This record gives sequence, C-alpha cells and structure tokens, in this order.
Amino acid sequence: PVVPGITIPADARGITISATGEVWADFADRLEPEQLGQLTLSSFSNEKGLEAIGSNLFLESPASGPAFSGAPGQDGLGTLRQGYLESSSVDAVREVTELIKAQRGYELNAKVITAADQMLAATTQVR
Repeated sequence: PVVPGITIPADARGITISATGEVWADFADRLEPEQLGQLTLSSFSNEKGLEAIGSNLFLESPASGPAFSGAPGQDGLGTLRQGYLESSSVDAVREVTELIKAQRGYELNAKVITAADQMLAATTQVR
C-alpha cells in the first residue's frame, strides 16, 4: 500500500508518475496537470535479511536493519518508470556460471570417491 495514500479524483482522465515519484493528474477542463502527491522509496542496508511473508511481501527484521526512505533518485534510491514491468534482478550469466561451477565440483567429488574406492579395492586384493 501507498502510505500516505494518494487519492485519484474521479474526473481525472489520466495519471502520470515522474521518475522522481511525483504523481500528476490530467483533467479535461484544465490546461495544466495537478500534482496529487509524492511517492517515496525505501531500502535496507541488508536486503537479504528481510523476512519473506509471501505474495512478494517482506518485513523488516533485525538482520535487515531499519528501513531508510526518501524520494526516488536521491540518496542511492532508484528512480520510477511508469508503464514498465519489473524485471527480475537475477543475472542469468552469473547464475549459469555458478551452476556450472557447482556441477564441476560434484563431478570432481564423484571422481575422488571412485578413485578412493578403486584404491581400497586394490589394497584388499594385495592381502
């Protein structure tokens, strides 16, 4: 939810949200748009410490640290883009590289176990 809430008048014919979070409404009977409010963004010093509660919602936790809020585009906070879909923050190349590294590690461990098994078998045959 947006806190504090921004009320969109029923006679507004369009809404615009700027990169800096300003919410503007266009009206048929006015030449200039009217500013309805200002959106703010919040961030945490340790985003991985947030507590997931489902439906893409998170709670502040001792591990995440307190939230710091501000206007979009200031204090290291991102900007807003109206009409865009959020894309995943996953770096596909990095993730595939990590997957290959994990697979190679697994293969290496399997070869070590095979070699140890062969050495043990050879030792038992010597006796």
